[in-house]
Amino acid sequence: MSIKLTATQLSMRFKDRVLFHIADLSIGPNDAIYLKGDNGVGKTTLLKILSGLLSPSMGSVSQSRTWWRRLWHGRAHRDVIYLHQSPYLFDDTVYQNVVYGIRYCALSAKDKRAEVITALRMVGLETLADEHVSVLSGGEKQRVAMARAWILKPSILLMDEPSASLDQESIKRLVIMAKDLLDRGSSLVITSHQSNALTALCKKQWWIKDRTLIESPLLHIVKEEQENPYVTSLSN
Repeated sequence: MSIKLTATQLSMRFKDRVLFHIADLSIGPNDAIYLKGDNGVGKTTLLKILSGLLSPSMGSVSQSRTWWRRLWHGRAHRDVIYLHQSPYLFDDTVYQNVVYGIRYCALSAKDKRAEVITALRMVGLETLADEHVSVLSGGEKQRVAMARAWILKPSILLMDEPSASLDQESIKRLVIMAKDLLDRGSSLVITSHQSNALTALCKKQWWIKDRTLIESPLLHIVKEEQENPYVTSLSN
């Protein structure tokens, strides 16, 4: 499921304010990227542009697939998925929310159910499959949203503050799915204001600063945390 997403001369402007201008960036294949920056610098906006939910003021975003990805590309898979910080769920059961993404794919009803139950088992919610989403906690809703994204087997998953206000059990469940996607060759971009088991999966760091994007390895962050175990905030 490997693809490479590239963007060139990417700018976003709101009236007279330039949020950012990024000469170029690329994601994939099999990347794990931590995106940081102060509040209001445009992290969410950038993710929405990369997922196609927003159009940039200037610049372009394109995808390139491996030959076997082009050969087997089908409706059961989505290339780039954006996972909202506040999960958007349908007014229905947990099961119906997760199965939504594969409702038209060429699988039997039995196989679809098996996929959904597998996804829910990974996030520890298989016993709540028939419950209405209104009875779920905030962390459980985020797990349902992650399961719905995972079942599409995206090539790139953009996770916007996925661990905000989550308990350790919910973060642990998100990590299980994120690791599974990485093992399948997917790429992840994760925004967060604190280090945790999810951000520990990242191998690269993007930092939006001074209206541009800086890329650097995570080695200095690891070194800083080793020297001072009380340092948990990664935001500048």
